[in-house]
Amino acid sequence: MTDTPVLSGPEQAPNDGQKPDRLIIFLHGLGANGDDLIGLAPVLGQVFPTAQFLAPNAPEECDMAPMGLQWFSLQDMSREQLQAGVDSVTPVLHRYLDDQIARFSVTPDRVAIVGFSQGTMLALHAMPKYSGLVAGVLGYSGMLIAPESLADENIRKPPTLLIHGTEDPVVPAEMSKVSGEAMKMAGFDVEVAYSKGLGHSIDEAGLRLGIEYLQRAFGDKEVPET
Repeated sequence: MTDTPVLSGPEQAPNDGQKPDRLIIFLHGLGANGDDLIGLAPVLGQVFPTAQFLAPNAPEECDMAPMGLQWFSLQDMSREQLQAGVDSVTPVLHRYLDDQIARFSVTPDRVAIVGFSQGTMLALHAMPKYSGLVAGVLGYSGMLIAPESLADENIRKPPTLLIHGTEDPVVPAEMSKVSGEAMKMAGFDVEVAYSKGLGHSIDEAGLRLGIEYLQRAFGDKEVPET
């Protein structure tokens, strides 16, 4: 464990000024850093005033851009290399979660993960393998890299919402559809939603859907009957 990189990044404390009762952790995309998604914290903080928001920086310099960071390389998009990459960084995220859960004295079921693009890829791969069951995973514009890994009977199955722009030129929206189907087959409570006409981004409608999902995941709002 001593060789596992220790992540750090920007944070926002609870709006109510008290000790947090939950953590919302943002995982940024390729070529960005924690500052990218921590910008959502002021908006979400109005809805979740007791939440601590954390946005760790990925551990590697981006090898596809002159600036920014990456969780793992995407230069080789073969399934084998993608899985090797996300496998290598999964223990790094797990250590970070362990540290923050201990730091703020919360339980895993009071933690939600919000990913964008490569951050979503990491979240969908790493959270089923985490030691505790988190409240939920909210993934924008991403994909599940290794669906076969969900066959492991020891995995956790956090509730998950995938949101994707229908005109995404970077990660096609079809990837969320395929990922959602694989997760359903594996027994996950997973929903997939789309932002019509949106590219590789998060829009107001998608953010609103995400907030409502997080409210349900934390038990602030009842799950509607179907």
